[in-house]
Amino acid sequence: MGILNGLKVLDFSTLLPGPFATMMLADMGAEVLKVEAPNREDLVKYLGPIDGEVSATFGHLNRSKRSIALDLKQCEAKEIIYQLIQEYDIVIEQFRPGVMDKLGIGYEKLKEINPKIIFCSITGYGQTGPLRNRAGHDINYLSLAGISSYSFRKDQLPVPSGVQVADIAGGSMPAVIGILAAVYHREKTGEGQQIDISITDVSFSLNAMYGPGYLVGKEEPEPESLLLNGGSFYDYYETKDNRYLSIGSLEPPFQAMLCELIGDPNLIKLSSSECKEEQQAFKEILVKAIKQKTLYEWVSILEEGFDGCIEPVLSFSEAVKHPQLKAREMVVSVPKKEGGTQSQIAFPIKFSTQQANYRFAGVNTGNDSEEILKEMGHSKETINTLKQKGVYRSIEQKETSF
Repeated sequence: MGILNGLKVLDFSTLLPGPFATMMLADMGAEVLKVEAPNREDLVKYLGPIDGEVSATFGHLNRSKRSIALDLKQCEAKEIIYQLIQEYDIVIEQFRPGVMDKLGIGYEKLKEINPKIIFCSITGYGQTGPLRNRAGHDINYLSLAGISSYSFRKDQLPVPSGVQVADIAGGSMPAVIGILAAVYHREKTGEGQQIDISITDVSFSLNAMYGPGYLVGKEEPEPESLLLNGGSFYDYYETKDNRYLSIGSLEPPFQAMLCELIGDPNLIKLSSSECKEEQQAFKEILVKAIKQKTLYEWVSILEEGFDGCIEPVLSFSEAVKHPQLKAREMVVSVPKKEGGTQSQIAFPIKFSTQQANYRFAGVNTGNDSEEILKEMGHSKETINTLKQKGVYRSIEQKETSF
């Protein structure tokens, strides 16, 4: 059971944005059925160590989701979708614009069968505009949105982010928000609708701090020129053992604590100066001061009650073990259908009435095909005929090589 118990989602997406969104919906209790192509392998299935039949990443992104493998170019597969859609609330797809229509399962067709359907399309550039049919990845969307242009050091190359900011913040999260808003609207009006998520659009909207300055005053955001991108002492600092501290002590009380920390309370005037030269002078003092101690020594000092917005830069393995993340139970053991458990990153939102719902780790393509067809009322003979024609793939038919 979960807070979205009763919602049923057909998920046609692959890779990261759509699967992350449907994972969140499943974690909140929605019933998610992945519709996968029998012969199209998802790159994410082979990303990271293999745990059983799929990678740890694939098992995480697709937890609690059942899988049916259908060749959507065959008429019988379309008929299966038409039958399923009568009982489902939400469709999520991640093809280029027009592909679902060409397959005969686009919004207009599915709306004829189920007028209340909520149909969410996640694409790089949206359903309209001159780039609507162009391929892209996270790095491309951030670049086109103007974010990459001021997210690096002066005289250096832009650096690829360690996490897919555009895919998740620009694709997955707004998809979940849009879907839940559409569900609320449907509860009031009975109307379904189509949702158009452009990862580039949402990435562009993330310029929330400095984009307005350009739109109003033509102030172009540039590398290391802004309060939060290295233009002030808000930055990372190397320790004696070549580790790093993040220092975000912007507000006056925190600045005072920072100056006390490095041993000179009188530096508060310099730290609070709006003059760029004086800010750089204060940064140089910080660089020398932080370099005097190891990360462990700084952490030991900070743990004595310092509350001025300074934290160590942790590796992922260190973050997993951090007391705060452990207290928040951000790593969970999820059962695997074949037995045992898999450690996974937890659902991050805490509700007071329902907990997250971790039914099982992600399964291989077509794992539940026959079970689903039986639930739909198909006879054993019909299922065998569909299998022979290649309309669907079962787990026994899986390919073993990428």
